[in-house]
Amino acid sequence: MSAIIVNGAEIGKRIRAEVAAEVAELAAKGVTPGLAVILVGEDRASATYVRSKQKACGKAGILSELQHLPDTTGQDELVRRISELNARDEIDGILVQKPLPAGIDYQAVVNTMDPAKDVDGFHPISVGRLVIGLETFVPATPLGVMEILREHGVPLKGARAVVVGRSDIVGKPLAILLMHNHATVTICHSRTRDLAGVCREADILVAATGRTGMITPEFVKAGAAVIDVGINAVDDPAKVRELFGDDPRRQGDLQTKGYTIAGDVHPAVAEKAGLFTPVPGGVGKLTIAMLLKNCVQAARMRRDG
Repeated sequence: MSAIIVNGAEIGKRIRAEVAAEVAELAAKGVTPGLAVILVGEDRASATYVRSKQKACGKAGILSELQHLPDTTGQDELVRRISELNARDEIDGILVQKPLPAGIDYQAVVNTMDPAKDVDGFHPISVGRLVIGLETFVPATPLGVMEILREHGVPLKGARAVVVGRSDIVGKPLAILLMHNHATVTICHSRTRDLAGVCREADILVAATGRTGMITPEFVKAGAAVIDVGINAVDDPAKVRELFGDDPRRQGDLQTKGYTIAGDVHPAVAEKAGLFTPVPGGVGKLTIAMLLKNCVQAARMRRDG
């Protein structure tokens, strides 16, 4: 058996086109969705990701504003900036890019945000509404996973789903979304007994652990849908060879960048699964698209009441 390999870029392209059409519809009514991103410090990966978000906003017709603050910025100043954005009607979504400098409490900062502009879905009100099944903002990565499952017609009702990872960003919200869609969900973590055995019971297996190649074929039931949320930089040549053999693209990454990107699922799982998301090229390709979708949702909700 060889799995169907998910093309995240194609799904993301479709979603972006849908977002652009919604933005054009709003523009005809005199509304332009606006997203403000706050970036603190000079983290290169964060800066690159923010540029990607701004570029995607521009292509979709969404107003994009970046507030790039020095790494000496304190929590009080950050909260003040959010308060200003809360009051600005042309801003529909606010996003505070991680990581923040030491000494700043990220959740405390998010808690000062207007929940109606919480397009990342991290405000306690957003989380609470998700739990009880009300319309709200959901973190982009879990939304992307659900989109992949829908796109490929993976049955959810009555399915056994196992989510490996219990983060507030991915594991917990994804488990709730799966439950709302009538799957039977188990959340696993580093202290789960017989982790491989639990995973083998899954019709849908999601890996979100941050541990490179942890999910090997022995964890997977034949024909299962395996969703890899992990994004890990691997710079050890031996580990790269273990995962990818002599794949020239991966070896080229090592030579030119000093690392290659791998997921939490060993690539050999693709020979056993029914559906498989590659890394890169899978879930990660949908994250920004789902964020844009949340921003348009915010613009509609704020104006429709």
